[in-house]
Amino acid sequence: MRLDVIRRIARKELRLFFASAIGYLFLASFLAVTLFVFFWVDAYFARNVADVRPMFEWMPILLIFLSAAITMRMWSEERRTGTLEFVATLPVGTWEFVLGKFLACWTLLGVALLLTLPLPVTVAFIADLDWGPVLAGYVAAMLLGGAYLAIGLFVSARTESQIVSLIVAVFAGTLFYVLGSPLVTNLFASGGADLLRSLGSGSRFASITRGVLDLRDLYYYVSLLAVFLTLNVYSLETQRWAADGAKARHQRWRMGTLLVVANLVAANLWLGQFNTLRIDVTEGRIYSISPATRSYLAQLQEPLLIRGYFSNRTHPLLAPLVPRMRDLLTEFEVAGAGRVRVEFIDPATDPEAEEEANGKYGIRPVPFQIADRYQATLVNSYFDVLVSYGDQWEALGFRDLIEVKVLGEDSLDVQLRNPEYDLTRSIRKVLYGFQGGGSIFDNISGSVRFVGYLSPDRNLPEALVEYRQTLQTVLEELTGAGDEKFSAELLDPEAGDGSLAQEIQERYGFQPMASSLFDLNQFYFYMTLTDGETVLQVPIPQGLGADATRRSIEDGLKRFATGMLKSVALVVDEAAPMMMGMPQAPGGSRVEELKSFLQYDFNVVSTDLAEGTVPDGVELVMMLAPADLDEKQVFALDQFLMQGGTVVIATGNYAARLDQQALTANPQVSGLAEWLAHHGVRLGDGMVMDPQNAAFPAPVTRQVGGFSFQELVMLDYPYFIDVRGAGLDPDNGITARLPQVTVPWASPLEVEVPAESARRVTRLLTSSERSWISTDPDVMPRIDESGSSGFRPEGAQQSHLLAVLLEGRFDSFFRGKPSPLLAAADAGAEPETDITAATLPDPAEQAAAAADRLGVVTSVIDRSPESARLFVIGSNSIVDDQVLRVLGSADGTVYTNSVEFMTNIVDWSVEDRSLLDIRSRGHFNRTLPPMESGDQVFIEALNYGLALLGVGLVFLWHRRRLWAEERRYAAWMRGGAA
Repeated sequence: MRLDVIRRIARKELRLFFASAIGYLFLASFLAVTLFVFFWVDAYFARNVADVRPMFEWMPILLIFLSAAITMRMWSEERRTGTLEFVATLPVGTWEFVLGKFLACWTLLGVALLLTLPLPVTVAFIADLDWGPVLAGYVAAMLLGGAYLAIGLFVSARTESQIVSLIVAVFAGTLFYVLGSPLVTNLFASGGADLLRSLGSGSRFASITRGVLDLRDLYYYVSLLAVFLTLNVYSLETQRWAADGAKARHQRWRMGTLLVVANLVAANLWLGQFNTLRIDVTEGRIYSISPATRSYLAQLQEPLLIRGYFSNRTHPLLAPLVPRMRDLLTEFEVAGAGRVRVEFIDPATDPEAEEEANGKYGIRPVPFQIADRYQATLVNSYFDVLVSYGDQWEALGFRDLIEVKVLGEDSLDVQLRNPEYDLTRSIRKVLYGFQGGGSIFDNISGSVRFVGYLSPDRNLPEALVEYRQTLQTVLEELTGAGDEKFSAELLDPEAGDGSLAQEIQERYGFQPMASSLFDLNQFYFYMTLTDGETVLQVPIPQGLGADATRRSIEDGLKRFATGMLKSVALVVDEAAPMMMGMPQAPGGSRVEELKSFLQYDFNVVSTDLAEGTVPDGVELVMMLAPADLDEKQVFALDQFLMQGGTVVIATGNYAARLDQQALTANPQVSGLAEWLAHHGVRLGDGMVMDPQNAAFPAPVTRQVGGFSFQELVMLDYPYFIDVRGAGLDPDNGITARLPQVTVPWASPLEVEVPAESARRVTRLLTSSERSWISTDPDVMPRIDESGSSGFRPEGAQQSHLLAVLLEGRFDSFFRGKPSPLLAAADAGAEPETDITAATLPDPAEQAAAAADRLGVVTSVIDRSPESARLFVIGSNSIVDDQVLRVLGSADGTVYTNSVEFMTNIVDWSVEDRSLLDIRSRGHFNRTLPPMESGDQVFIEALNYGLALLGVGLVFLWHRRRLWAEERRYAAWMRGGAA
């Protein structure tokens, strides 16, 4: 086989193709149809996803027609003009002719695909495009197009008519596409449907265009290409044979062709058993098992069971997701290296397994309506996954695994949400739940030291003298259980020259305690845990008993352990006014979406802090939309921060309320303004408005032919600030991988931290440079007569801070002030009617009485350790369920980016950043920035113009080559004449 001959044949065919206007017409038609389906059929801008999947979703169909049009004349014209017999007599091998013509067609296909490249380039300019799926899509398009071209060449070699060749090639390509489409697979059970999907050219194409180059899919196209090229060669070779020729030679050709085709097909069956021969080319490798998941699997001490319950008969939109779930679960089994066992069960064929799933695990079928050409039936179908480890188990239903978007009145888009994240957090939960039954020290890798700063018994109240003995007993038990991982020592801060008391006051803010405002006796009773880097204060437990003491210390030890379920306190005013007219959340909570996210990975404790303390064992306090907090509630937050905890506050100066007449923003007093200002954060006046914003859905009534129709119109709404790109801190794990966050009705934040302070400030969310401040309480959406936004910038336009993180040492707001808890206890005492020297209360008795009323001895901690963190988000409604439903109403979902932002804060703060990494890998749907309709029209027109320009450049390139050849020929003629 001579490569130079193949190249000459390919060049000759290319010249013939571009010699007529038909070639350019084919290219222009292909580009025009591609752009039309991209922008109009799939409504790209309304879809609001920064990718080019709509183009590749239509590519298997478009390539059928383009390939048939390119190949229809390749051999048909030779047969019609009689030159095929002449070609057969030339000293050129049949394979060389076939490959030369195929190379010419493949080059033309590559030129057509190259001219679509401005489309992803344009998307990359306006949004954050993941180029991995784009490159994979072009690779798949070249291979699929090559397969269609091979089919077209074979058909063209069998007929003299170009029209017949075109029709038959289109029919053959359509047949391969339809085999794996839901139109056919829905007629079969799961096994038959999977087989048909493996034969379908379009079903395999969809897997590649999502960013996974699977060797099985690539080889399928290569084998299809090679099979039809082999058949093409055989078909042409038979033209050389004489009727009375060498029979033995003809038989060898037949057998050789049959063996080549059989081996190419058989290799598909052999490769089908390997599901790990693939490359994930997406950014962040979102379709591969992450290192974080592998780390959880490495912690398994016993076999983990993952069982998939998938019905053969299921809803047509769920059926294509079953093979992907099977592949993913199999990858978990491979990554588990023998520690993970995966099973697949169809409960309809296994009554015992179905009974176990229903009774033991609560897994029940979901009724789906399935319609075919003859009838509509109701089928009970399973799409569930069970994760079981030891005596712990978690069940994931189809609502946990998929997300559904409304594309139109009768159209839904059903995709897997983020299955690796869902499975991994289930594995984490059962793993930690099973480990939690053992000793807490099993999950501590280093050593932890308990240091108690306790005054001598003579200075302690009687209750604490007895408690000291209880504490020492508990410490001895923990020291024995912890072996070398736990040690304890008790120090007297008042011993010697008192230098230790001064040191703990400067380092930790530990001041002398008192049981009552009237108690003149002061003492120290502080308990801490440290691993040499982090210092945590252990609160004195309620009741002062041994069990309460052990629980309090173990709660502190959990901060140093891996594999323990952490606790988060959620403070939210559930009695806040609802926004009438907006979509209501299920249940009674305003933040049910956030709760459901947090409860899966954390122990969520609801509290109002009314007692002035944070519940024991809590590692993070999240306060949402606070209103009229009293001194005790502020004190609880302050002292939790002083203990080295993390406080997250979402608060703004305004709370939106929608009634039947108007949407207004009412001032809201949180009670935290002075406390936040003390720590360097102040809420500015007004609300931030940004031209880069999310839309507000407004019902509009239209009159058509005497009938009234109500539809939802998405209006530009600057109060819904769309934070993306530079507005998200790229260096912080909380925001680095979020595509965007919408912050509604936000107050601007101003941070003033003294230069001498060691506190670190991180600007998490900021508005765009074109944002401004408005103080107008009327926040109703507005449009002018032209249909454009009725909001106009007021005053200076600049970026505003919307969310901030402060880390380091904080000084207490209550420093130098009496504890509100002590004041509350003293206020509850019986007042003396005659205050004389004889009737003054005994300080010791009053201290004991105060201790009894409080149940705990307390004092003000003046300074926090370095581990303290304060998050402030300038919006009351950032995770309000009603607002989330409003933001997601455009595509029929619940908007969750802001919920994920808050969940990322929790994961990042409690040092459990592995789940954060896995969750961020799920953002393969990146959103487009908000654009005016004029911008959308410009982008569309620009792409049509670039496509036309591309066809023109191809024409000029071809003409230049022709002129160059003509000059060379003229020069040769002149030389020959001389």
